[in-house]
Amino acid sequence: MTTIAVVTGNPKAQSRTHSVALAVADAVAAGLGNGDGGSSAGRLVVDLVEYAPRLFDWQAQELSALTSAVAGADVAVFASPTYKASYTGMLKAFLDRYGSNGLAGVIAIPVMTGGWPGHLLAVEVHLRPVLVELGATVPTRGVYVTEPELASLDAAVAKWAETAVPLVTGSLQARAAKQNLLFKPP
Repeated sequence: MTTIAVVTGNPKAQSRTHSVALAVADAVAAGLGNGDGGSSAGRLVVDLVEYAPRLFDWQAQELSALTSAVAGADVAVFASPTYKASYTGMLKAFLDRYGSNGLAGVIAIPVMTGGWPGHLLAVEVHLRPVLVELGATVPTRGVYVTEPELASLDAAVAKWAETAVPLVTGSLQARAAKQNLLFKPP
């Protein structure tokens, strides 16, 4: 089973952004054949607002365990609302806990929400580059969902998933093939 992590950096608990991130994870899991959409054992869900007071405590064992768990996932969805035309400081603080190549081996999916399409490129211009800088593979376009699209969230995510899930699948297969070549006994 493919493990999927969802990390949401919204200062509001159980936010609409968090719902979008979960919907994206469900679509990916379903496309990968993870049973019931992957909402069971293969899912790590992190709503960063629950950890906000400790995000800058570099000694916080709970946060160290979370960063390790996310880095160990096969696929990770990183989500943020658009804030000042970029992603939130809460998500940035979490991502700052990773060292160079801290997300190497992870297939990352950047997700952002916003009030209007004018900030559509924020997901590609701001969030994607930091994930790549941390070593993640980002094979798909990011997901940007506007407030009007929230009413038909399933349709918006399904439209993205049509082209994105095959790319995620291909990246997972390529990674597995590379690992088999590297660790194949003589």
